[in-house]
Amino acid sequence: MPSQGRRGLHRLADRLPFYLGLGLVTAATLMLQIVETRIVSVTSWYHLAFFVISIAMFGLTAGAVWVYLRPDTYRAEHFSYHLAVASLCFALATVFALLVQLTIVTSLPASVMSLVVWTEFAIALALPFFFSGIVVSFALTRSPYPIGIVYGADLLGAALGCLGALVLLNLVSGPSAVLWIAALVAAGALCFAQGKPAEAPSRPPIGAGLFRYRTPILAVLIALAAANSVREGVRPTIVKDNIEQPGSIAYEKWNSFSRITIGQSRMTQPVLWGPSPRFVPPLIEERWMHIDGGAATAVYRFSGNLEEMGFLRYDVTNLAHAIPGHKTGAVIGVGGGRDLLSARVFGVPNVIGVEINPIFVDLLTRRLADETAIGRLPGISFQVDEARSWFARTDRSFDVIQMSLIDTWAATGAGAFTLSENGLYTVEAWRIFLDRLTPEGVFTVSRWYAPGEVNETGRMVSLAVATLQDLGVADPKRHLFMGASGSIATLVMSRAPLSDGALEALRQAASTLAFPVLLDPGRPAASPLLERIVTAPDRAALQQATADSYLDLSAPTDARPFFFNQLRLDRLPDQDLLSLASRPGVYGGNLSATLTLAILILISAALVVATIVIPLRSTVTTASASLTVAGTAYFALIGIGFMMAEIALLQRMSVFLGHPVYSLSVVLFSLILSTGIGSLVSERVPLDTRLKLVLWPLLTGLYLAALPFWLPDILVRLESSGLLLRAGLAVLVLAPAGFLMGFGFPTGMRLVSQVDDRPTPWFWGINGAAGVLAASVAVLVSIEFGIDTTLRVGALCYGLLAGPALLLLRETGMTALTRPLEEASPAHS
Repeated sequence: MPSQGRRGLHRLADRLPFYLGLGLVTAATLMLQIVETRIVSVTSWYHLAFFVISIAMFGLTAGAVWVYLRPDTYRAEHFSYHLAVASLCFALATVFALLVQLTIVTSLPASVMSLVVWTEFAIALALPFFFSGIVVSFALTRSPYPIGIVYGADLLGAALGCLGALVLLNLVSGPSAVLWIAALVAAGALCFAQGKPAEAPSRPPIGAGLFRYRTPILAVLIALAAANSVREGVRPTIVKDNIEQPGSIAYEKWNSFSRITIGQSRMTQPVLWGPSPRFVPPLIEERWMHIDGGAATAVYRFSGNLEEMGFLRYDVTNLAHAIPGHKTGAVIGVGGGRDLLSARVFGVPNVIGVEINPIFVDLLTRRLADETAIGRLPGISFQVDEARSWFARTDRSFDVIQMSLIDTWAATGAGAFTLSENGLYTVEAWRIFLDRLTPEGVFTVSRWYAPGEVNETGRMVSLAVATLQDLGVADPKRHLFMGASGSIATLVMSRAPLSDGALEALRQAASTLAFPVLLDPGRPAASPLLERIVTAPDRAALQQATADSYLDLSAPTDARPFFFNQLRLDRLPDQDLLSLASRPGVYGGNLSATLTLAILILISAALVVATIVIPLRSTVTTASASLTVAGTAYFALIGIGFMMAEIALLQRMSVFLGHPVYSLSVVLFSLILSTGIGSLVSERVPLDTRLKLVLWPLLTGLYLAALPFWLPDILVRLESSGLLLRAGLAVLVLAPAGFLMGFGFPTGMRLVSQVDDRPTPWFWGINGAAGVLAASVAVLVSIEFGIDTTLRVGALCYGLLAGPALLLLRETGMTALTRPLEEASPAHS
């Protein structure tokens, strides 16, 4: 082999451990971020996924600031050594943070103590990301290797981590996944330790003793992760405010979007959601099934004899089955199988259960097959798929489609998940379901009901009316019937006006079972507000009918899919909050969830100021006022704009892809990869003239602003595609946005560095701080004004960049830049 080839191989052998270590750490960082959203969904609430994103960004930024402010400590001559030590700290901090997190009760009422608890939670969550920030920033700014390849290893690892999290969560539990991630980081430390130079500095930093024991640490972490994967020792202790007793759990299974637990079997009265006052309950054997510790349903012991399930006739959720002649049925969300059994009890010969979660189907057809014969019952079949996509794709029609208390993310009427988007309760989704009905078929939905109040019930009816109006129905009231029992209301709707026979059957069932009738085409509605809603002839009239309510009763759409959040922020100053919060229904929960969001924004702001803004303030004191103002505005705008766009796209894609964890993985994968490519291309095609500095932000803003005009139609058209095709479309949509946004940060750094290298850490910190705060604010904007508005705010931020960018160029005293970024960077000066 020629000597030049041998030298090339030697160089690759020297560099490969570093590239591999960096890829492992960045992959672990993204995996941890995604897995943490899954754990938080179990121990607390789904809407806190945004908080994980925000705190992860905060930790990464704080870690980078730490490196920036200690140039004498993090020196290039001890490059591999510092990377290995920081990675070991990352690994151990991951385990420590997990243990702390699993013992914190976060769902306290809004108070001083809840502020303290959430601060503890945020610090624990941020700790591993802080050490990851040290590793990544040190690797990118002090690396002796080609920056393009280093950045490529960073991006490749992060992108693969987004997908790897899904694989890991389908193999082990959430806590076990975190332990394996810690082991992965320790393996990265071992790789770094093989690099050159790896000598210890004369005055080792805190934690340097770990370097000596890096191999035993990796071995212990692997052993701990493997042991916990076999027998759960590290597990949630506080789940949705309750101490979880492992002895009460007969079976537990995690996957990428749920944690299912099955309780011990017991003899008891059967659980019905809305039992008739005339119901005389028998004693049966049943188990409780919990989804993420919050939503629960019963699994009845069933031998195969449908007469054993006769008590299901008394549940108001089955009101639609009173209409005779149904031959085909579909159930959205099978749970413990009660709706499937209900259809068969009422004589529907063919029923299909459409369930996104394969764990439920496995339980009913295999694992619990000895206790329930649902899987063996003739006429019952299962389809593992997201309901919207499957119904859009199938060519089958059904006499009855039932959706009883199904909340895609296990939301409840108590308001616990009210900040979560939900793709099953939008006009677009209900149009799909109605399109799959036979000419006389009905779609029936059951939701929580507070007697004397119009809350979830009112919004459900508003959604039904808006959907029928979209289909061209002039008199929606003729298509709707609704009965109630206790805290449950069941709506029955059809594309065609309900026939006289169907109405007579529904009225007779309601009378026999003493179900109050809330809606009937031939009678006034149970409340004036409901009557105004069902008699609204068009969307404008519907909007007017709900305008005076203290709750948001507007019909949710894919652009504003927050069915469970009915708090109207614009009405808060005019309301007696204490009296409204004490009323039955969703308002108290809505208010609590929103106050929690406000607390989290306050905590994020305090952490950002204390650990980023104040420490970096000294780096900007020597800069000119014009540079400080222009640079701060520029980096704040790209921080806010990027995060607004990211959160909006996460919310939009979670509806399209069927679950937030799919959205999180696909969106982060797409944005990380495409933004990184944009950053790399900016080195080859720099924005170095006035014209380019005007055209780029305008093009980026226009692309983001245009998405709400053409993207919804594309998403609806491809609703029927499989998950892989939908994910592929999401990548194609997100890639141009990420690519364009990727030019922002390196361009800003190039502009600032041409003037003065010293304040670059300040601008870097401002960018991270703006992103941290914008993540929380974006959720509020989407809830109050819609996802499209959040996206437009992001577009506006990018559109405004031309001003500060031109001011920065003017500060250089040139009409074009003359130095590339890698020469202008403080790390290379």
